[in-house]
Amino acid sequence: MKLMRTIAVLFLAFGVSFTSFAQKDLTKTAELAFESESYSDAILLFKKAYTKEKDSKKKGEILFNIAECYRNIQDPKQAEVWYKKAIKFNHPDPLANLYLADVIKSQGRYDEAIVEYQKYKAKNPGDPRGDSGIKSCEMASKWEEEKDKSKYKVENEVLLNSKEFDFSPTFADKKNNAVIFTSSRQGSTGGGDDGVTGQSFTDLFYSERDKRGKWSVPEPLNTTINTAGNEGSAALNTRRNFIYFTRCEAQNKKQLVCHIYGAKKQGRLWAEPTQIEFEDDSLKKVHMGHPCLSKDDMVMIFATDALGGQGGKDLFYSTYDKKAKKWSNPVNLGPEINTSGHEMFPFLRPDGTLFFASDGHIGMGGLDIFSAASTGKNAWGKPENMKSPINSPANDFGIIFEGNKNRGFLTSDRKDSRGADDIYQFYQPPTIYILQGTVTDVETKKPLVGAKVTLVGTDGSSVEAVTDELGFYMFDKKEGTNDRFLSENTAYTIEVSKEGSDPGYLNAKGQETTVGVAKSTTFVHDFGLQPFSDEITFPKVLYDLGKWDLQVNDSVNSKDSLNFLYQVLVDNPNIVIELSAHTDSRGGDKANETLSQKRAQSCVDYLVEKGIPEDRMKPQGYGERSLKITDETIAALPTVQEREAAHQENRRTVFKVLRDDYVPKPAAPAEGTEGGDTEGSDG
Repeated sequence: MKLMRTIAVLFLAFGVSFTSFAQKDLTKTAELAFESESYSDAILLFKKAYTKEKDSKKKGEILFNIAECYRNIQDPKQAEVWYKKAIKFNHPDPLANLYLADVIKSQGRYDEAIVEYQKYKAKNPGDPRGDSGIKSCEMASKWEEEKDKSKYKVENEVLLNSKEFDFSPTFADKKNNAVIFTSSRQGSTGGGDDGVTGQSFTDLFYSERDKRGKWSVPEPLNTTINTAGNEGSAALNTRRNFIYFTRCEAQNKKQLVCHIYGAKKQGRLWAEPTQIEFEDDSLKKVHMGHPCLSKDDMVMIFATDALGGQGGKDLFYSTYDKKAKKWSNPVNLGPEINTSGHEMFPFLRPDGTLFFASDGHIGMGGLDIFSAASTGKNAWGKPENMKSPINSPANDFGIIFEGNKNRGFLTSDRKDSRGADDIYQFYQPPTIYILQGTVTDVETKKPLVGAKVTLVGTDGSSVEAVTDELGFYMFDKKEGTNDRFLSENTAYTIEVSKEGSDPGYLNAKGQETTVGVAKSTTFVHDFGLQPFSDEITFPKVLYDLGKWDLQVNDSVNSKDSLNFLYQVLVDNPNIVIELSAHTDSRGGDKANETLSQKRAQSCVDYLVEKGIPEDRMKPQGYGERSLKITDETIAALPTVQEREAAHQENRRTVFKVLRDDYVPKPAAPAEGTEGGDTEGSDG
C-alpha cells in the first residue's frame, strides 16, 4: 500500500492543493499541508523550504518532515534517504531512528533494521517499540526462510492491475467469478489529482473472469456509486444484490469525512446509495470505513479511529435490527484484536474466522494480514500472523477467501507489484500423492509381469493396476481427468496378487497413508512375491527340548511366529498348505517322527483357534527324514557353535502350498484373534 493514509485506508484529510500558496513562509505552508495529510504537496513545499532555510536545527526538522511524508505515502526507499539525512543533521527526535528501522524492515533488510531498533532502544529505553521491532525482524527472517513450507502460493493478478493503486477486492457474484475493487487508475470519476497521493481519486471498478480464468477489462461502477471524491473498500451481501462501501466526501474544502454507504442492485447498475444508520444518529458523523459482513449479513465489522479504543484505527462490530432497519451502536473488538497501531480491512470467512490487516501486532513490515478464530458470538481468539508468502516486508492487506476454499485475493505493494498497490491471487496448490513400485519374484528377483495391484482406501475407494514388463505399477492421475487416485488424510491397503501363472505366488499386502502428510509425496512400495516352492520358511517356532508345546515365556513367544503364517493364510484365502515339522538327526527315528508330528499338529491347532479352517492345513511330521544339512557336513564343521547352528537349521517348521483352489466357507469372525509379526527362532 503506497499510502497508508490514502483512500486505501480511507481515513484521510482532503487533498487541498497547497502548491499555489504564497511563498512568504514556505515552512509554515508545508506544515499546514502535512497536518492536512496532503503529503504529496507537503514534500514539494518542504523541499523548497529547505533550500531557503539557514538554521541548522530547522533544516534537521524539515528533513525529518520530508521523511515523514515519504513514510506516510509508503515510499520506504525515499523515507530511508531523508531519515538518514535528518539523523546526520543531529535531529534530536529518537523517532527518526525508530521510523528509519521501520522503513528498512519494510524493504526486507532485517539485520540492518535490528541495528536501528537497537539505537532507538538506547535513546528511548522505556518504549517497547524497540524490543517489538527487533522481535518482528527475527520472526520475519524465520518466516521468510520457512515460506517454502507454506501451503499457499501468491501470484500477481496481472489483468486486474494498473500502474496506479489497485486494492481491496470483494466478490461480486454468487459464483465468485466477478470482483469489485478500488483503483486510482486513469478514467476515474473525480477530476484532477488527490493532493495526498498525487494520483487520481479512487473509484470502484468491476471485472469478471471467463471459463478460462481470463479477467475482463475493469470498468467503473455507475456514477451513483462513484463520485468526485474517493470510493473504495466494498463488501457485498450473500445474495450479491446489496453493496456496502466507503465514501469520503469533502466538507468545507478541508477534510474528507469517510462514511459507510449502502445501495441496492438494479439490473447491472446500482441505485442511489444512502449512508447506513445506527441506533445513535450522531454516529452518522463519525469517520469509518472498510465494511465486511458475516455470512448471514447480520453482523458488520468495520474500522474507525473516532470511537476510542486501543489507539490508532480499531475494528468494531455492529448487528443489524431488521425491524428498526438500523445497525446497533458499534462495539470494539477488544485488546486481543486491536492494538495501539492500526487494525483495518476486516474479512469474515463462513466459519467465522476473522482476517484483518495490522501494523500493531508482530509482523514482517508495514501492514501484515492476521487471522483470528471465532470463539463464540462476535468473539475472536488470539490473532495469528499468516506469515510468508501471504505476508511480505511490504504492506499486505485486504484479503478475501473464495467461500470455504483455500484461495482468494489480497492486496500488496511487494517487490513484483506494477509500481503501486496490486491485487494478488493466492491459492493452495493441490497436494499430489503418487504410489508406485515394482513387483518381483522374491527368489529369482526377476520382475513379475501382469501382477494385479489393488489399492483400497479408508475413504471407500478401490482401484486396480497391473504391472508392466518391468514389474512396475503406479497410481497417479486418473486418465482424462484431474482427479487423483490418492487423497488427503486417507490410509490405504495395497494388495498384490499374481494369478494364473506357473509357479503360483502367494499374495502380498502393504500399507501406506497420507494422514499427516502435508506435502506432495511419491510413495514407493516394492513387493517380492513368494512362489509356491517346495518349502517356504517363516519365523522360527521354538519348543522346549523333547516337547511339542509352543514355547511361551518372558523372552520367547512362538505364537508370534505362527501369527506370520496366520496372516499368509488370511491374505491367501484359496490356498491349502502342508505344515511341516522337522527334527535334527539326533535321537531315535521313531521318537523324532512322533515328536515332529505332534509339533506340526500343535501349530495347526493354534491356527484353528485363531479361525483358520482345519481343512486348509495338513500337519506333517518328517522327523529326521528330510535334513537340510547332512550329518557328514555337520561333522566337518570346525567348532561346536557351528555344528549346533547346523542342527538348528535342521530343526525347522515350514510350509508348502498343496493347492490354490480352496473355496472359503462363510463363517462368523473369530473372537480373540491375535496379531503381530515378531520373529522367533526354532528349537
